[in-house]
Amino acid sequence: MNGMARYLVTGAAGFIGSSLCRTLIARGDEVRGIDNFITGRRENVAGLQESMDFREVDILDPAALAEAMRGIDYVLHQAALASVPRSVKDPVTSHRNNVDGTLNVLLAAREGGVKRVIFAGSSSVYGDAPTLPKHEDMVPNPLSPYAVQKLTGEYYLSAFYKVYGLETVSLRYFNVFGPFQDPGSMYSGVLAKFSMKMLAGEKPTIDGDGEQSRDFSYIANSVRANLLACEAPAEKVAGKVFNIATGRRITLNETVKMLRELTGYDGEIAYGPPRAGDVKHSLADISRAREAFGYEPLVQFQEGLAETVKWYREQAKTELST
Repeated sequence: MNGMARYLVTGAAGFIGSSLCRTLIARGDEVRGIDNFITGRRENVAGLQESMDFREVDILDPAALAEAMRGIDYVLHQAALASVPRSVKDPVTSHRNNVDGTLNVLLAAREGGVKRVIFAGSSSVYGDAPTLPKHEDMVPNPLSPYAVQKLTGEYYLSAFYKVYGLETVSLRYFNVFGPFQDPGSMYSGVLAKFSMKMLAGEKPTIDGDGEQSRDFSYIANSVRANLLACEAPAEKVAGKVFNIATGRRITLNETVKMLRELTGYDGEIAYGPPRAGDVKHSLADISRAREAFGYEPLVQFQEGLAETVKWYREQAKTELST
């Protein structure tokens, strides 16, 4: 790539957004980040602000968004209210942020002459079709308002490419985990929650029997996929959707067993009722992303889990000493 590319990361104070900013800054790219701090955390961008242009902007504010798009090459659109339970409880606010917000980002990108928009999609669009692994040609079957909103975002991206020629790529993330994921939020990822609880010697609760399985994917894999999707030839990626995960699945019970070893937790595990709208098994076919832009999961599950626990352990130490 010639010269330095300029990236706009929406949801820059979130788990995935801040991880993208960190990697881009380390690469020497120019980064602008926006967040409204509904779910983003100030401490996620605390160490980054001197190295990037960070702005407190809401994607529901078209004027501020248009201003943020100036001179940008690539938009990594991560901003969302990323939670199934939250969308079930309050579908309207979820819709506004995830659908109207995404449309605003696309309009501003088109107006601003952006080269390409990469969208944080979600494996939740597959629903609970028993077929495994999930591949991109399967008919979507969204079971929650959140899944409907994410699917709508994908359709908007693809339509903006077909109608306006704006290059867009949707990445369907499976269960992303890693450092900087907020374990305190009731909507946070199961691994973040389990890690923190077990480190604190508290009993974790599994929803259901623990035999449900997930294609858990370490954060570095999602970051890498975004960067590869920016650089891939348009004819291979524009207007298309790609699964981003590891192509392997693991049950919650197996995960908890690994976490016991990593955290030294030797207490009980509680089992609760299964969550409404939860999918039993999830596994990605990642061959399309591999063929289109050379995506490979850099970090496998066990290595990623060890890194994650290490980070949460450091966090817990810091909190104790402050």
